Amino acid sequence: MRLSDIIEEFIKDMFDDQSDYIEIQRNDLAEKFNCVPSQINYVISTRFKPSQGYYVESKRGGGGHIKIKKVDTSKTNYLMYIITNIEETLSSKEVDILISNLLSYGMITEKEAKLLKVATSDNILIIPIEYKDKLRANIFKNMLLNL
Repeated sequence: MRLSDIIEEFIKDMFDDQSDYIEIQRNDLAEKFNCVPSQINYVISTRFKPSQGYYVESKRGGGGHIKIKKVDTSKTNYLMYIITNIEETLSSKEVDILISNLLSYGMITEKEAKLLKVATSDNILIIPIEYKDKLRANIFKNMLLNL
């Protein structure tokens, strides 16, 4: 596992002990994993986005206080939350993370995950690169609306 994956899992495990939010200190976490605070920023900004079911409040100073809150994960609310928070473009990596989260929360089946992955893969989207991520976002949103 990469360090980013380990940090992500550690943060997600913290939610098991507390209810709907956690508070962490960026510097404390960086010290625990023997990394720079920017590594913690990277993990939080890429793996705890609204489109992935999280709301992050970050305060500068004093070691970088961060509050991460889970959004309501009932299937309809969660899917609508994701749909409304997907930006105009969506990269292949972002789709992979979203699909992984949907699977881990039991919002989709393995079969649905495979269909979402195939429909949004670079192998299928054979168009100029400048249009690929925008088309991927539209396809993904429409498929989620039909779930």
